[in-house]
Amino acid sequence: MSNATKQLSLGTGDHASKFKLDADNLFIERDADKKWPKVNVPTQNVLWAGIDKGTFELSVLAKKKPTSPLSLIHVTGAVADADKAAATAFADAIMAAAYPALPRQRRLKIFVNPKSGPGKSVALYRKRIEPIFRAAKCQIDVTFTSRGKEAQEIAAKLPLDKYDVVVLMSGDGLLHEVANGYAMHAEPAKAFRIPFAPIPSGSGNGLAINLLGLNDAKDISMAALNVIKGRPMDIDLFSFVQGGKRHISFMSQSMGLIADVDLGTDPLRFMGSQRFIVGFIYEVIRHKCAPFKVHIKVAQSDKRKMVEDMFAARAQAQAEFAALASAAAPDAPIALTSPAEGQGEGAATGLPELKYANESADGEGWVTIDGPLMYLFAGKGPYVGPDLLHFPASIPTDGLIDVTLQERKGRIAMLKLIDGAERGGHYWLDSTKYYKAYAYRVEPYTNKGWLSIDGEVFPLEPFQVEVHQRLGRVLSMHGFFQLEFDAPPVKL
Repeated sequence: MSNATKQLSLGTGDHASKFKLDADNLFIERDADKKWPKVNVPTQNVLWAGIDKGTFELSVLAKKKPTSPLSLIHVTGAVADADKAAATAFADAIMAAAYPALPRQRRLKIFVNPKSGPGKSVALYRKRIEPIFRAAKCQIDVTFTSRGKEAQEIAAKLPLDKYDVVVLMSGDGLLHEVANGYAMHAEPAKAFRIPFAPIPSGSGNGLAINLLGLNDAKDISMAALNVIKGRPMDIDLFSFVQGGKRHISFMSQSMGLIADVDLGTDPLRFMGSQRFIVGFIYEVIRHKCAPFKVHIKVAQSDKRKMVEDMFAARAQAQAEFAALASAAAPDAPIALTSPAEGQGEGAATGLPELKYANESADGEGWVTIDGPLMYLFAGKGPYVGPDLLHFPASIPTDGLIDVTLQERKGRIAMLKLIDGAERGGHYWLDSTKYYKAYAYRVEPYTNKGWLSIDGEVFPLEPFQVEVHQRLGRVLSMHGFFQLEFDAPPVKL
């Protein structure tokens, strides 16, 4: 679209509506509307514009104040015969600006977990999310889950040519189900090309925070906008192998104090994310060690270098992401389900092979740690919840998993880990060991305790995890994980 400003006026007198469109924003002025007399929105927030049976129709998401959540606004106006050509051209210009090389009217498979978090997801979906999808003229197929693994079973048989996006309104549990449903599909690799997009309604909501940012993840309408306007972003996923059985992990694995906080506080779901803080304090008071040995296939352990690599990767990814809109022709939008980078249409249809299952832990690059530890916590994505930036060096597609180990310290020192946890302050502590790894292997010394895989309960038995680069796909309006994290000043 040209950078020249375009304008449209409809109606007369007190009922006149005026519209002005420039390269980045749409301005709406309607004196008769006492609640929203003037609206100024970025074109990204435009859901639809068009002419239907002589009526100009416009739907946008706008904020009353900078700190307000997004509200859905519909604007309509009769178009005189003499104005139809101009109104149609203006609506077309709005849509071109609102969907730069983006597919419109996306076909959505939606899962809503009525029991996630505080249990308000169904009401929120009906009141706030579904109207946004319908305003964008998306095709909707919704399932309100009624039992565990229902989403997994549906994902395992999903007709892959029928949907563009799988939307999950829940915490992180349904994401785990869908990932493992994809793995069970007759064509797993093709299934994983259908991006999943979270709408946060659980306690942790880690993936939603990583894709939207801390502030935007508080507004489920912004998550809905990401479903409509997000571009495909590949991410690494993990194979978790235990007792000869293979599962897919999309986010994290933990044992020791972190798993106790995650799974042991399940009865406190009504508290939202505050349950994790209460659980952490309780577990620090208990001060229990996690008895296990861990073998890590290490790629990097220099904390400063890992942060430098993260910032460099973010800058490159965001530049590439921004170029997509201008590079593609408006009438040839990007494909949401195209093969991953480096893969052609003829790529393998099965799951990736396991590379490290039979590799000796005494081999090159492996490090063994066997000592008094409070927890093991490994994963992908910087935030695991709104109050914990645990993996600040995480990169979506580096082919590595971030593995952290916390040495046992006194209770006071452990409680201080809470201070600055939302900013990743613990990252720089000497007692927090942080590795970039290709794979890792754990040998517990006891079977009593919790093992959490993406927040799901698994038996505390030996297991191995390895990374599959770019196996997964999500939607993002940014092109990289969203976080606020700074390296400390260089010591002279």
